[in-house]
Amino acid sequence: MRIAIDAMGGDLAPVEIVKGVTQARDQYTDVTFILFGDEKQINPLLTNKERIEVVHTDEVILGTDEPVRAVRRKKNASMVLMAQAVKDGQADACISAGNTGALMAAGLFIVGRIPGIERPALAPTLPTLDGSGFLMLDLGANSDAKPEHLVQYSIMGSVYAEKVRGITKPTVGLLNIGTEDKKGNELTRQSFELLKQAPINFIGNVESRDLLNGVADVVVTDGFTGNMVLKTIEGTAISMFSMLKDAFTSSFKSKLAAGLVREELRGIKNKMDYTEYGGAGLFGLNAPVVKAHGSSNANAILNAIKQAKLMVDKEVSQTINSAISVPSE
Repeated sequence: MRIAIDAMGGDLAPVEIVKGVTQARDQYTDVTFILFGDEKQINPLLTNKERIEVVHTDEVILGTDEPVRAVRRKKNASMVLMAQAVKDGQADACISAGNTGALMAAGLFIVGRIPGIERPALAPTLPTLDGSGFLMLDLGANSDAKPEHLVQYSIMGSVYAEKVRGITKPTVGLLNIGTEDKKGNELTRQSFELLKQAPINFIGNVESRDLLNGVADVVVTDGFTGNMVLKTIEGTAISMFSMLKDAFTSSFKSKLAAGLVREELRGIKNKMDYTEYGGAGLFGLNAPVVKAHGSSNANAILNAIKQAKLMVDKEVSQTINSAISVPSE
């Protein structure tokens, strides 16, 4: 298996990217990695280049670049060359922590869409209180959506949950403002009726307050709503840990208490740590494309690689292709 990596994408590139790839190389002996980026920055970080190839380019898509324009104009950018390697069959999957919009554009225009998929979806695994996590899509690939798109999201999410996460008959919920069947706006009401007929284990509407309790294995919504939910969860987690830190360092007594529950607090933090869940898969493309968090450290890159490898091993793109091309009964 060969996995292409955008070594220059992300806030901590290329140092943390290379560290993560090196750890993955030592863990997965059947994988070869192709790093796209500035060899003058990458090579000094590689003490062992076994199963790691470096393709030099000094062109990079920045976080401030307009996504579609950057992909079309920066033909030699590390992200573009990475996606091209997948299209050309030189790699089985690709990963970037760079510009999200640009990666979605590269995935759509270069890697290509699975026939029958109208809109690819961005789908990360988000944390739950029991540590199992749940898949949510779409979280920002498309601001607007039609009911038919949410049905496709549900099928793609179910395939991933079953194939990669090993969940038998994964439950699928529709994010809504209430659990009653008739709740919501026109999009959710129409989607509800279509999801009841889809070849999935649909459990009905779910509310955002129940997401972290693991109310469903897969949750579908439009990208506008999903992205706001994602940012709210991230912001709440950051704020909560900041308040806990302030509370446990405010006095000598609180510092003593913090020492007694240090391991428990670390366990809670680990449950909410995005680096443990890999990246967000861009579902609906001809091959696995994984978007790692922009501030990914080596551990996050390692887990993103694990995710991409599982998607290749379990033939997720091929299974989605089959599921979409076969009409539901």
